[in-house]
Amino acid sequence: MGFFQVGFVSVYLSDALLSGFVTGASFTILTSQAKYLLGLSLPRSHGVGSVITTWIHIFRNIRNTNICDLITSLLCLLVLVPSKELNEHFKDKLKAPIPVELIVVVAATLASHFGKLNGNYNSSIAGHIPTGFMPPKAPDWSLIPNVAVDAIAISIIGFAITVSLSEMFAKKHGYTVKANQEMYAIGFCNIIPSFFHCITTSAALAKTLVKESTGCQTQLSAIVTALVLLLVLLVIAPLFYSLQKCVLGVITIVNLRGALLKFRDLPKMWRLSRMDTVIWFVTMLSSALLSTEIGLLVGVCFSMFCVILRTQKPKNSLLGLEEESETFESISTYKNLRSKSGIKVFRFIAPLYYINKECFKSALYKKALNPVLVKAAWKKAAKRKLKEEMVTFRGDPDEVSMQLSHDPLEVHTIVIDCSAIQFLDTAGIHTLKEVRRDYEAVGIQVLLAQCNPSVRDSLARGEYCKKEEETLLFYSLSEAVAFAEDSQNQKGVCVVNGLSLSGD
Repeated sequence: MGFFQVGFVSVYLSDALLSGFVTGASFTILTSQAKYLLGLSLPRSHGVGSVITTWIHIFRNIRNTNICDLITSLLCLLVLVPSKELNEHFKDKLKAPIPVELIVVVAATLASHFGKLNGNYNSSIAGHIPTGFMPPKAPDWSLIPNVAVDAIAISIIGFAITVSLSEMFAKKHGYTVKANQEMYAIGFCNIIPSFFHCITTSAALAKTLVKESTGCQTQLSAIVTALVLLLVLLVIAPLFYSLQKCVLGVITIVNLRGALLKFRDLPKMWRLSRMDTVIWFVTMLSSALLSTEIGLLVGVCFSMFCVILRTQKPKNSLLGLEEESETFESISTYKNLRSKSGIKVFRFIAPLYYINKECFKSALYKKALNPVLVKAAWKKAAKRKLKEEMVTFRGDPDEVSMQLSHDPLEVHTIVIDCSAIQFLDTAGIHTLKEVRRDYEAVGIQVLLAQCNPSVRDSLARGEYCKKEEETLLFYSLSEAVAFAEDSQNQKGVCVVNGLSLSGD
């Protein structure tokens, strides 16, 4: 991924998506550890819906709960949860967090060993833990077909978590993160250890927070961590033979509290952005109820769908002039704005492409003036006049209608503010052509203002206007409005005929 420079995929991982994914994955981890808290020996569930399947197995076998493991779990919870809260509350005063987990592990190991909990109460313990290093060995290539699909999902998830944590601390300490560089780092941290029987590598939130809070700034701290782990592998590991598995399960679940407490942020998130809250819930539920891999995929697809949905029916408004500053703003949002006589200024706040082209057209016709209804009204008036005067005309009825209904409308110019239109596709260009043709058919000119270079290039390639008509594209709304007033003054005074059929 780093070699092919696909770090840009990180932009599709929004904060709401990552937060929901972490919370959903936390439910999966909590479910996998729940059986250890009860001392149950259950088969491990895999695939879609493994969380639901595991809880079904737990409730079916809950009568087989090991009382010793359950009591130990409750005692550990009573110690760890308040200690975590105290660490969080006094983190500014403490130079380093109190290692409560280490204290609990040591105390629980001693209690299990001297109390002979495994022999007396059949409590599940860690058992023999091999020490030393296994000799380096080339990976078993025959396993590739079995792990390839999972490896892709793990790599994407590992990258997502690593980049999200990197960006979180980068914002806090004022530096930037290069996504492609992170991909190279994660790749080498997995390729080289694969010859030493290591598990896959990615960033860890809990350990990163501990290091950041104790003032670690360089990779020298990683050397200290490695030396401690080396000591555990070579010397200390056998001492944990009697450690109950439920203690490790409780430690894992308690460390999920940060992700699970994100539910408290939902009311604030709902007030800020309902769409982000929906993305959070969809990603969280799919990650928890389906699987972490599918949940991440569903979250990305749904968040992209939400982006499309937002542009399908974007905001639009008519603009009025604020005379002191000579700026145009939305009439529906601001007061004391003045509209120029005979000129409608329309703003569309989204790219104009195939998804929202009908929304653009209908909104413009509704708020400014509908040329289709004007033509229909002219035809109806012509027929009524024919009937009243009993006059017979030869030729096309449309021509007769246009001949009889030639009085000017109260609107003579439509100015479209393109400042918020980021790009046009083929459908968008055709829509602008249709709008211009419809309005010109009833004697109204259409002007475009504040087009960015991308929109101007698209209009040029789409032959929106001829070479001599490029003057109909303006750099500012003020220029477009001034041009409309000058051109109308040259034609003469506009007579209002009362046939304005705007949708307002």
